[in-house]
Amino acid sequence: MPTADPRRPALTWLNYHHLLYFYTVAREGSIARACGVLHLTQPTVSAQLRTLEDSLGERLFERRGRGLVLTDTGHFVYRYAEEIFALGRELQDTLAGRPTGRPLRLRVGVAEGLPKLLTYRLLEPAFRGAEPLHLVCREGTPDRLLADLSIHSLDVVLLDAPPTAGTRVRVFSHLLGECDVTLFGSPELAKRHRRRFPASLDGAPMLLPSGDSTLRHSLDQWMEREGIRPVVRGEFSDSAVLKVFGGAGAGIFAAPSAVEEEVRRQYGVRVIGRVPTIRERFYAVSTERRLRHPAVAAISQTARAELFG
Repeated sequence: MPTADPRRPALTWLNYHHLLYFYTVAREGSIARACGVLHLTQPTVSAQLRTLEDSLGERLFERRGRGLVLTDTGHFVYRYAEEIFALGRELQDTLAGRPTGRPLRLRVGVAEGLPKLLTYRLLEPAFRGAEPLHLVCREGTPDRLLADLSIHSLDVVLLDAPPTAGTRVRVFSHLLGECDVTLFGSPELAKRHRRRFPASLDGAPMLLPSGDSTLRHSLDQWMEREGIRPVVRGEFSDSAVLKVFGGAGAGIFAAPSAVEEEVRRQYGVRVIGRVPTIRERFYAVSTERRLRHPAVAAISQTARAELFG
């Protein structure tokens, strides 16, 4: 009889019965209600929950008053359990020849400040696939989104700069494309400042992205080189709000040239000038060296061939 190799780590197995009991308690909100669904006694379910917590080395519930609430780890395990049991039901339906009706799920993190129109143009190709798509889109700081990516609660993160060398998680950056920057203004502002661009921007009213964005740093450096001193009328972390103010004539603003036509049409503004020396780059960041998710692959291919092509 073969003996275990001491050099190889022992495998740990997840007991799916215990996971099902945990999932049912979390879904039903109490052990008592879960017992009715599972047709088990309360001591049995309580004991199985403790066994699961011991095997994972983490508390999944904490008592609050007379009830139980999920811990942070409990929420994390619950998301996985939800996926696991949904896949199990889908497997049974598939083997029985029944249509699953389950759409392809895509969880995307979008960096704060990424232009909303560009975000839509990047994600829209994911809906063109043969399978129906369920898109979950979450906005946040790059650090927060990359942390969620590392624990697989996101499939991909869209950024306007690659993760820095100091990023603690192992990820891969896939360049979607690059473009220059266009400056827009209301018809009145465009008529006034289009001539002698970019010198005409000196003293002009301007709306800028917030100071921590990649585009803001690029604009500040460009204006410094050109000797331009605009009158800053507003700074915005939300690019869509910035464009609404720009469309109302509050000031001149910048946006990626890849969505120039959409910006003009949606906000009723005109082009004042373009800045080819500012290059905006956009990335899909994943935990995979090769993009395997079909919707993410579609996003990457279409961005390179159409949006930035």
